[in-house]
Amino acid sequence: MQFGRTYEEFTVGEVYKHWPGKTVTEYDDHLFCLLTMNHHPLHMDRNYAERTTDFKKNVVVGNYIYSLLLGMSVPDVSGKAIANLEVESLKHVAPTFHGDTLYGETTVLGKTPSRSKPDRGVVHVETRGHNQDGTLVCVFRRKVLVPTAAYIEARGGEQPGRPEPSAPSAEKEK
Repeated sequence: MQFGRTYEEFTVGEVYKHWPGKTVTEYDDHLFCLLTMNHHPLHMDRNYAERTTDFKKNVVVGNYIYSLLLGMSVPDVSGKAIANLEVESLKHVAPTFHGDTLYGETTVLGKTPSRSKPDRGVVHVETRGHNQDGTLVCVFRRKVLVPTAAYIEARGGEQPGRPEPSAPSAEKEK
């Protein structure tokens, strides 16, 4: 299975549909809120949400939605990244609720070879997240510094540092 792409493998206009989707649970939302110290009752307190919000239920914290979609895109976009350079924009278009399932897709908007190092380039992408009904919930644009094929080859191939399994010794077989 491919994990990420080299600079040459990106084509402007190409769309990567990330798979699988992820059903967001109440546990996911609460754990993320607690880990990031976001204790807003909109996300954590069902009674508060039912009585005081237009939605009448908890809304999943937006940074979790962004993080989830970013993670979904890694195998297709930034799995070989040298660096994430910039998040250009981030829009939460519609709320996500406990029990919603998110699906992501990323479009390649542009690519630029590095001016200072010929073994890498910058890829500009837009990731869009939809729920199970097809409603757009989140969209963000980012720039990622990715290696060329020459960079990968110069560093020992696709998985540098991965040990090769050794043959079982006669001593271990006894």
